[in-house]
Amino acid sequence: MIGMTGIYQHSLDAKGRIFVPAKLREELGDIFVVTISMEKCLCAYSAESWGRVMDKIKGMSRANQIKMRPLFAHAAKCELDSQGRILLPQGLRDFAGLTKNVAVVGNGDCAEFWDAETWAQIDNVETTPENIAEVFMELDF
Repeated sequence: MIGMTGIYQHSLDAKGRIFVPAKLREELGDIFVVTISMEKCLCAYSAESWGRVMDKIKGMSRANQIKMRPLFAHAAKCELDSQGRILLPQGLRDFAGLTKNVAVVGNGDCAEFWDAETWAQIDNVETTPENIAEVFMELDF
């Protein structure tokens, strides 16, 4: 498994549907989970990746499991339609500030859905030689 990679620009339609790029659909499968994240974006997990999240949470104390409630309360099981789109529920779109233009970003074991302007600002800050050098040092390259 290579993982999810790339940046793709798409638009939400009037019904709140968004096209999922073919390269990411290969990793996500036909049915996957979209939920909130630590940042102002949404994360989509394949059934396999979501299973790993569930396994980690099951191993936590009940007190820590309760802290995970928002992750589940705001999660949506999404199924691709015949045109490769999913419907993002209004609550999830509101959380991430998604209104029209969306950047779909591969991030290893998940795909992220960002407001395109917000993503452009983050990408600009994160994609600097200094930051990339830190990343490679962290990876011990």
